[in-house]
Amino acid sequence: MPRARDLGFAPGILAPGPLNAITDVAGVRVGQVTVTEGEATRTGITAILPHGGNPFADRVPAAVFAMNGFGKMAGVTQVQELGEIETPVLLTNTLAVGRAVEALVDWTLALPGNEAVRSVNAVVGETNDGRLNDIRARGVTADHLRAALAAATTGLVEEGSVGAGTGTMAFGWKGGIGTSSRLLPPALGGWTVGALVQANYGGALVMDGLPVGKLLGRYFLAEQVARQADADGSVVVVVATDAPLSDRNLQRLARRAMAGIARTGAAFSDGSGDYAIAFATHPEVLRTPERRATEARYADWPNDRMSPLFVAAIEATEEAVLNALTMATTVESRLGGRRVTGRALPLDRVVALRAATGNASAG
Repeated sequence: MPRARDLGFAPGILAPGPLNAITDVAGVRVGQVTVTEGEATRTGITAILPHGGNPFADRVPAAVFAMNGFGKMAGVTQVQELGEIETPVLLTNTLAVGRAVEALVDWTLALPGNEAVRSVNAVVGETNDGRLNDIRARGVTADHLRAALAAATTGLVEEGSVGAGTGTMAFGWKGGIGTSSRLLPPALGGWTVGALVQANYGGALVMDGLPVGKLLGRYFLAEQVARQADADGSVVVVVATDAPLSDRNLQRLARRAMAGIARTGAAFSDGSGDYAIAFATHPEVLRTPERRATEARYADWPNDRMSPLFVAAIEATEEAVLNALTMATTVESRLGGRRVTGRALPLDRVVALRAATGNASAG
């Protein structure tokens, strides 16, 4: 399946990184396990590790922003209070959050150097994939979660109907996992911003300015297709950067990620949990045991130089959603005795619409 850029959709003005993925931020690793069993289990896990070391010992500054808080994300309040993440971030389905927390706790306690640890704040995001997955069957196991953590690596990130995106839907079509990145030029700091999304939300799809959902007649509030294009769902955005940001400025960055979601035509409906998690990996902002034991001061990029990073987060998030959609494949299952299908976005029709308008941003 092609990525959005392969189809001519390249939103924004900044250049992507070499992989156009969250793993362009040095040290960030992603691991995924897809759980497809029988006729009805269509779900999975996506794990994002901020660096290759012990995340409990070397904590990254972080922030969480909820555009609409209809969700069951775990670990949010401590991140808001302390401004740091001490575990990897796991994404899965709504009813697997508890098992994911347990798996993260087990994984963290087992790390060398953590023998005396007595408290772990596991961060787990979720969306409800029950439209395609028999979510009540609780198909995600501790083994699956541990396997996703063990599989985490730098490099290319699999996208589409994989991992935590296996059973998701977006804008009435098959959603999934997507990722993208942006590089700032040296004059603006030379930093990298990467985003990964679990796309499971609705509205009226816009691709780089092209109103695809409206032109194809599938969008929330279009009476004849309201059932297929439900606006409820959820989206989780994970934003990573190598810029030396404090948790305060990461909060600002996380907010801007939702502007990227808005650009895709999101409805931000009552039943959609819309969350962004942002963290920074710069060596001078890591909260190491040595720094936590002293009065060491951490680096903090100036407020008046944040705007380019905001643009990078917006653009990377927008393109990550487009990649989730274009890379997704059709998924079928049987729920309640009936066959249900999450159909992939019809890329041939999308390309034809783009050609008819003359460019991707025409609308």
